[in-house]
Amino acid sequence: MLQTIKWVLGGPVVNRAHRLARAFLDQTLHAPAVQRQLLLDQIARNADSQFGRDHHFHEIRTPDDFRRQVPVSGYDRHEPYIDRVRQGDIQALFGAGTRVLMFAMTSGTTSRPKTIPVTNRALQDYREGWTIWGIQAFDAHPEILRWGLRPILQIASDWRESFTAAGIPCGAITGLTASMQNPLVRSVYCMPVCGSRIKDIEAKYYVALRCSVHRNLGTIIAANPNTILAVVRLGDREKETLIRDLHDGTIAAKWQIPHEVRRALRFRASIRRKAVARRLEQIVARTGRLLPKDYWADIQFLSSWMGGTMKAYLRGFPEFFGDKPVRDVGLIASEGRMTIPVEDGTPAGILDIRHHYFEFVPEDQGDRDTPETVEAAGLVEGRNYYIVLTTAGGLYRYNIHDLVHCVGFHGHAPVIEFLNKGSHFSSLSGEKLSEHQVIAAVEEAQQKVGLRLESYLLLPSWGEPPFYSLLVEATDLALGEFPGHLASAVDEQLRSQNIEYANRRDTLRLGPVRTIRLPEGSWLEFQKRRLARSGGTVEQYKQPHLIPDLDAIESFQLSEPVTS
Repeated sequence: MLQTIKWVLGGPVVNRAHRLARAFLDQTLHAPAVQRQLLLDQIARNADSQFGRDHHFHEIRTPDDFRRQVPVSGYDRHEPYIDRVRQGDIQALFGAGTRVLMFAMTSGTTSRPKTIPVTNRALQDYREGWTIWGIQAFDAHPEILRWGLRPILQIASDWRESFTAAGIPCGAITGLTASMQNPLVRSVYCMPVCGSRIKDIEAKYYVALRCSVHRNLGTIIAANPNTILAVVRLGDREKETLIRDLHDGTIAAKWQIPHEVRRALRFRASIRRKAVARRLEQIVARTGRLLPKDYWADIQFLSSWMGGTMKAYLRGFPEFFGDKPVRDVGLIASEGRMTIPVEDGTPAGILDIRHHYFEFVPEDQGDRDTPETVEAAGLVEGRNYYIVLTTAGGLYRYNIHDLVHCVGFHGHAPVIEFLNKGSHFSSLSGEKLSEHQVIAAVEEAQQKVGLRLESYLLLPSWGEPPFYSLLVEATDLALGEFPGHLASAVDEQLRSQNIEYANRRDTLRLGPVRTIRLPEGSWLEFQKRRLARSGGTVEQYKQPHLIPDLDAIESFQLSEPVTS
């Protein structure tokens, strides 16, 4: 059986992945033609849909025609058509023969989650994008493929969280792809498919660790680096339980795991790993902790987002993993994959011109109702843009509100990196403070005062004059003068990041930043509240670091008054 697995993974599967990667890289040399043909094929395929008839797809012959017929818009414009698809009217958005396999749920700007159709073509695009990314990453770390693909830890969420009136599943596309994998390929993944149905966050993370800690892991894949940190922190905190479970062949009863999932896990969990348990006990006896740099010492690389708000979490990796390279998984959302990184250590990736048609709105036109757009090959290195997507999932000229920076080109395809969501700007007195600036300021301030925050949040606060409050869990702050030092350092860095902020501070239209201590566990409760309100999954969750809402601070329990 082992030789069969190695053949399946090392033969046809890997060869197909290499062919896809070569085709993608070749296409970057002809990006304008590839993008144009992709668009026209999409238009022709769905010309007879209701959306196609409403927007005169039969008259579209060029990208310019497309721009005249279809306005740049967000989810709200697509929602009436998507709602009809949810009711079973597939041809509201798609041509004959299209199957809608599920709806990917993701956080919306209102209380109702967005539901993104996942068609058979969209799923193929999604899987191909991951295949191209994966083979590039594995080729860069050949040890992971030397004796057949090394085990991978990747946590998926349920693709059948709920069902539409027409019986179409709604959930996470990661769960669908996991359920469709070849059983032999699936054996490489540590987390069982049934684990996606575990709702309790810590229980899911514990099961992931319980099923992987004894294996010679090649990589961990999680879009959010905080997910990786949460898993390994849990392992350190629950080391006694984990070691006992490995020794006894059990999963402790204290974890909230649905009965049917426990039953499905029984055989896998019942195998006793006494030798591994003894080795872990020795690690704890020697170091006092249970860290992956000791039990996964030969892991090849880590895989997560590196751009935008994620940079703060990456500083926590060395404590747990040592000096291991990080490969960005790419700018990817429920709406579709946007980039394929091909190097370690950078959030930048090649635009995925093979699977979606892209346009870009220059940053200075981001607030216009009818902005002009630039095609992919027309980007200018060094400038910022908002991404506009047209996908096989029924999205047309869809403004996802992601601000990106063009760092260069691969062939004629732009290489871009994510900066922040466009909605994450705050302006109490015209300063137009961005989340990107906040992240950079707090990063510098932490280094200056010698702190490392697990997380933080900057909120506008009303006063005479108004100011910004920096929310930090009390466990991240030392006693004494650190809160004031941190606030002053952040304020100083915001001045250097944003000249309008500096002007408002100098003219007393803004007061200085103030630090607020929060009780331990506040960020976990905050995460739960946001997911309950807006939908989405834990794996998709992005901790904001700036919320432009004066009332947001009222939702937190404050352990101390504001300190300046």
